[in-house]
Amino acid sequence: GEVYLPLAAFATFNESRVAAGLPTFANPRNSAAGSLRQQDPAETAKRPLALWCYGVAAWEGDGRPRGQWDALAWLRENGFPVNGGIARVDTIEAAAAECAAWEARRAELDMDIDGAVVKIDDGDLQRRLGSVGRAPRSAIAYKFTPTTATTRLLDIVVSVGRTGALIPFAVLDPVQVGGVTVRQATLHNQDDIARKDIRVGDLVIVQRAGDVIPQVVGPVTDARSGDEHQFKMPDRCPACQTPVGNPEGEVRRYCANKSCPAQLVQSLIHFASRGAMDIEGLGEKTVSRLFEIGLVRSVADIYTLREEQLLELDGFKETSARNLVAAIDASRRMPWTRVLTGLGIRHVGDITANAITAVAPSLDALLAARPEDVAGAEGVGPVVGGAVVDFLASPANRELLDQLARAGVQTRIERPAGPIAGPLTGATVVVTGSLSAMSRDEAKQAVAAAGGRATDSVSAQTTFLVAGEKAGSKLTKAEKLGIPVLDEAAFLRVVTGSEPPPVQ
Repeated sequence: GEVYLPLAAFATFNESRVAAGLPTFANPRNSAAGSLRQQDPAETAKRPLALWCYGVAAWEGDGRPRGQWDALAWLRENGFPVNGGIARVDTIEAAAAECAAWEARRAELDMDIDGAVVKIDDGDLQRRLGSVGRAPRSAIAYKFTPTTATTRLLDIVVSVGRTGALIPFAVLDPVQVGGVTVRQATLHNQDDIARKDIRVGDLVIVQRAGDVIPQVVGPVTDARSGDEHQFKMPDRCPACQTPVGNPEGEVRRYCANKSCPAQLVQSLIHFASRGAMDIEGLGEKTVSRLFEIGLVRSVADIYTLREEQLLELDGFKETSARNLVAAIDASRRMPWTRVLTGLGIRHVGDITANAITAVAPSLDALLAARPEDVAGAEGVGPVVGGAVVDFLASPANRELLDQLARAGVQTRIERPAGPIAGPLTGATVVVTGSLSAMSRDEAKQAVAAAGGRATDSVSAQTTFLVAGEKAGSKLTKAEKLGIPVLDEAAFLRVVTGSEPPPVQ
């Protein structure tokens, strides 16, 4: 479900804070999120939060709802709050019409919304379609037109990201956009600024993309006075003064200095972030302060921090210092996939990292991998494979990985002890070709979850082969050896236990 702050309740709550001499909250979205992050649940309980329920995550026993609509009906019947405006329709056209209707009455609602979600109703089809990363294939968001405002572009400043990319952003005369005060906005790159003809001093139109990320749409050219001036990207890194360049085929400019302080700080922030090592309490301000005084210069240094060092910093008390050290210690148990994500290798996010660990389940395996080995991982390819191997070719990066290993960070995928009991216990399965309901990596994970072993090569020990479209040489070899071949539909029946696996 989704927790939110109704607009009327938000206004009343702010009025009560004014009466109590307390500062008001800026907008319902951030206030709701902040309310849930309160360490004291009694404080959360004071906030006028509301909830919409959207589905049932797990079900024990019989009577499981057959689909989305039935799940909503069950939730409603059992006292859970379900939005009364949800509709079930039979066609894509009708779904689009419903989304348009929601957008038309957006201003009349007692809640801030930035879009609608269209879901497939059939529960079995939802489960068969699965997910890509965190995104279910059975649902898609229909985003509404963002809210816009007009303000003055005071300056264009360049920041340096963790990969060395120079990223321009707009410094704006503060303006309210959709209930949020916007002071800065993304400008993407030099080509985008030139294409939109955005100049420093312009009156510009600002929107919140997805009602979240502020961005400059373009200038109000009729309002120009002649005092505006065009922006030019710097030839040197603003953080370390190293000459910058454009890699072939890329729009962005990059600082090649891996010791650039701005890159180092951003790499530390990324490593500690929720999508990587999830070190609570090690946010941007703390990282910047630790870097500034020299306590932390690389991600490995994080694991050398002690409570007494933190207590010397402003804002740290015994409890907060102890909690941060405990969070750092807990991050040592984060899986190898998260560690790989946290390293900040160019082009490698969480989904790509998960694919790479399927072919390199340990640090030793990754260090020994060739570009073509990494590129062969599901959905990776030669560009990412080359970036990973280039990263590992650096002696400094190898030393960093060695330091992390010595600090006790996970450097291999931990597999459960002993075989998993399931419909494929004892079976050896090869998956080849393109599947429609899942990727090959997801199919291999399904085999493992059902107790089987997924391998990449066909042999006499292979129990059966799953053949998708364009199956190729592995299918030819399986047929030559007399190994049973299943199509995707038969595989799904076998892996879910609906029918037994084939016997040679």
